[in-house]
Amino acid sequence: MKKGEEVYNVVVIGAGTAGLVTAAGTAGLGGRVALIERNLMGGDCLNFGCVPSKALISSARLIQQIRDSEKWGLNRQEPEFAFEKVFERMRARRAKIAPNDSQERFESLGVDVFRGEARFVSPHEVEINAPEGQYNTALPSMRLRARNFVIATGSRAVIPKIEGIEKIRYFTNETIFDELKEKPETMIVLGGGPIGCELGQALSRLGVRVTVIQRGDQLLPREDRDVSEFLERRLINEGVRVIKNADAHSVATSDKGKVALEWLDRQSGRLAERTLFADTLLVAIGRMPNVENLGLKSVGVDANERSVRVNEYLQTSQRHIYAVGDVIGQFLFTHMADAQARVVVRNIVVPFQFLRRKMDYSIVPWCTYADPEVAHVGLGEKEATQKNVPYDLFVVPLEDIDRAVVENEEAGFAKILTVKGSDKILGATIVAPHAGDLLHEFVLAMKAGVGLGTIASTIHAYPTFAELARKAGDKYNKTRLTPRAKTIFTWLYGRARR
Repeated sequence: MKKGEEVYNVVVIGAGTAGLVTAAGTAGLGGRVALIERNLMGGDCLNFGCVPSKALISSARLIQQIRDSEKWGLNRQEPEFAFEKVFERMRARRAKIAPNDSQERFESLGVDVFRGEARFVSPHEVEINAPEGQYNTALPSMRLRARNFVIATGSRAVIPKIEGIEKIRYFTNETIFDELKEKPETMIVLGGGPIGCELGQALSRLGVRVTVIQRGDQLLPREDRDVSEFLERRLINEGVRVIKNADAHSVATSDKGKVALEWLDRQSGRLAERTLFADTLLVAIGRMPNVENLGLKSVGVDANERSVRVNEYLQTSQRHIYAVGDVIGQFLFTHMADAQARVVVRNIVVPFQFLRRKMDYSIVPWCTYADPEVAHVGLGEKEATQKNVPYDLFVVPLEDIDRAVVENEEAGFAKILTVKGSDKILGATIVAPHAGDLLHEFVLAMKAGVGLGTIASTIHAYPTFAELARKAGDKYNKTRLTPRAKTIFTWLYGRARR
């Protein structure tokens, strides 16, 4: 069949992670699938998110290690680097990964790729409008018909409604990696969530004097307070200024061409005494879904400015139209978009609702790639307390791990929550180098119903950071040695000596 003609099994709108996985999975199973993208293939993760940020963070981490070279028995030295070359390296790393998400690759998989903006014109038809000269399509507009649709349009940076914001130049994660051409001496980072903490620390290590403005009373508000405070101390010790309980009030360009930010102290409700000045501003206060111009209301899809609403099977109010990834909110992670897309691929193929799979959010890991990393799955203490879930807590300081000591990486810890009186894992938080990798032993254990006792009895190679999990299991086993049990063991040992 000719591209664009006849009926598709699936039309996917958006070529980020969720859309790409859906399109590739459908094509791999023999379905006829079209993929529509109005901007860059690969979406946020490849172009503005995970890939470029982690490439930048890796360079910044090495620079910091050179700065701390005395810890490794080397002579003290200052790292020599060019800010612009670090950004060039980041873009080169991104370019190496980009072919995996390219239009050419997906067309080779049997996916019909269209470049333009999609809008529903009926429940089973979308119109694609391509700006003149921007996309390689035969017509400025065309229509596609399908039995099923998948909305995977992702999200974008939230821009705060503060006075003067439209009159100044600022960056978001969608612009900073390609448009920041030279090193600013100073920067204000608006937002102390994962993006603000990651980029704030990385840019500080690259020689920028960074001030992080956080509206709430802690960084990383989804984490326990002790986790947040640990990371805050690390940032402050590295020279990052952190201001909490602060509402951005207004921004303007000063006479000297700097960004001038006034902020309200949320505790007093008054303007702070000092206006902050910086060479530039990075806005990192959150994300919002891309749902405008899709014509969802006209075809009966329930959506608002925060999300497209879906059921447990990821179906919208129109059962043949699914939505996945950032556009449905809740967990804005690449790995969540991937997982949701896999569920949708299956559900579209299955003909009956009772055979379809529900999306399971019971075990969702995430990681903030600051240094040290902060990785989390399941319940933390704060959430367990809010839900009135009784728990036992096992904390392993990283300084108890020999590999961490020899690597000069002993600042950090792991905290594991289990069901009260049991080794069943409720959640885990790790603050450590490689925490995102170390977390997955606990993720798998939770998924498989494996408890801390089993982890303790599993042989772990020495010396590795992975011993952290075994030591958590050892701490659990020590709680089983009650006074009564110890008395029995003492009697058995004594009997054996006779």
